[in-house]
Amino acid sequence: MFTQLSLALNSFIDNDLGLAGGQKNQLLKKHKLHLADSLDKGHWTTNLCLVASGLTKKNPRELATKLATVIQSADGVDRVEIAGPGFVNIFLTQRAFLQQVEQAMDLIPSVDNSLQKKIQIEFVSANPTGPLHVGHGRGAAYGDAIARILSSLGHQVEKEYYVNDAGRQVDILACSIFLRKFSCFDDVSFPASGYKGSYVLEIADSIKLDDSAPNIQKDQLCKDLPEEPEAEIDELITRIQSSYSDLWLVIRSGGLAYVTQSIKDDLTAFKVEFDQWFFESSLGELSDETSDIAKALHKVKQEHAYEKAGAVWLESTKFGDDKDRVIIREDGRGTYLSADLAYHKNKLDRGFDTIINVWGSDHHGYIKRIEATIEAMGYNKNQMQVQLVQFANLLEDGAKVKMSTRSGNFYTLKQLIDDIGPDAARFYYLSKQADQHLDFDIGVARSHSKDNLYYYVQYAHARICSVQKKYISLGHTLPEAFKDFDEFHACDDLIQLALNFSFVVQSAGENLQPHLIIYYLRDLAQGFHHFYNDTNILKAAEQDQVNMLRALGLVKNVIASSLELIGIDSLEQM
Repeated sequence: MFTQLSLALNSFIDNDLGLAGGQKNQLLKKHKLHLADSLDKGHWTTNLCLVASGLTKKNPRELATKLATVIQSADGVDRVEIAGPGFVNIFLTQRAFLQQVEQAMDLIPSVDNSLQKKIQIEFVSANPTGPLHVGHGRGAAYGDAIARILSSLGHQVEKEYYVNDAGRQVDILACSIFLRKFSCFDDVSFPASGYKGSYVLEIADSIKLDDSAPNIQKDQLCKDLPEEPEAEIDELITRIQSSYSDLWLVIRSGGLAYVTQSIKDDLTAFKVEFDQWFFESSLGELSDETSDIAKALHKVKQEHAYEKAGAVWLESTKFGDDKDRVIIREDGRGTYLSADLAYHKNKLDRGFDTIINVWGSDHHGYIKRIEATIEAMGYNKNQMQVQLVQFANLLEDGAKVKMSTRSGNFYTLKQLIDDIGPDAARFYYLSKQADQHLDFDIGVARSHSKDNLYYYVQYAHARICSVQKKYISLGHTLPEAFKDFDEFHACDDLIQLALNFSFVVQSAGENLQPHLIIYYLRDLAQGFHHFYNDTNILKAAEQDQVNMLRALGLVKNVIASSLELIGIDSLEQM
């Protein structure tokens, strides 16, 4: 029906509005034809006349009167009403309304091929210094969900994890493993800025050394250290690197491999797979003129950088940043920004139309800096979109669960998966707009009640499966079409909700908001449960049973498809 109504609207635009090419294109982009929120407002509604009135300088209700006449002649239209300042509400015949179910059963959203893009989504990208904690789970669920949704809409999507393996934090991890491996400190005196989790001991035990490993002079290594924690750990790193260089490399690479693999394993258990794992170290060294990082910095230094106090500064204020930024330190080492500059050049050079960075909300101030580096390198900053994700607060019996990787006292993503399963965890991470605060109560997620939205939605799907099985057990086959349905209205509200699936998916994709699918599932599940509680389906007249089962087949498919889009399996029994 959407196609027939769209053709009627296009006919009105072409024959009755007399708009020039540019105005017509503007109208086509702005006007909406969508399902009505409630059936008392019709089955479909459009704001075409409101939008057109601004372009044609004509009264919107007068335009609506003309449009109503055009739409009324379309097949399947029962009547047309004008509402408010110029909305046009379209009521279908019952036959046309229910025939939409047959068209919707394949559940393929409408896709404009001209809008399909090559998109890269980089998300999670936690430092490889320990297991993922529950704070990382929200970004993982969000990035994977938008990738699935965009792929369903026809875009070519690539998912990437950026491994920060060249920075100071990995050096601190390696130092911590070294100190545990050779028992350089007890638990009380262990450096405050080191990594203290039990996983550090596990890594230390996993690294096997041969007989050529040197004896560690612990007294020399650990005496006369600075009192300030960060200075203390930096001094230990320097001493280990200078005195035990070969051993340092073995432990650093072994620790990095161990943690990276544990992250991959946890994400796989969370049903998140990446197409690409990009290592910061692959960008090379500044001292190597052929490296990616050296080439990228050379590009911006030519026109948009200057030297000051021995350092090289990017003129980022020229591109909207609040101050210029150092990209090469006084000692010749690159900064975090220099690596990010080279990484984004690498991404854009791979030919993506859009790169989406999913960052924690604490990175808000970093957006302008990256935009500045992109423009300084001669690219369009609008090719990058940054989606900020608030870290979720996990609650257990009303108390906030700790998430600090350094302290070692934290609840891991693996623990959460083992506790409530990947699907319930993903559902709750996505249950609210990503840039809004989220309190995630494990107790509610475990419960089997309507307070647990995940359970409530899955129960709707399972209930329909149960009804279908009972119907089949009575000797029937599931109907493939409605039967004598002109006067069948028992499921109208539920069908109207289910028909909205493709529009919800499109909106979720266009706005990068997978929580819209959760909200939709909530409404659809609520509509089904109310219908189920008010209706004895298998005691209804035979003809009504056929039509109800056909309608419920659509609802079941919509629930399953919606869950699949956010990486969740639908359950056939609870």
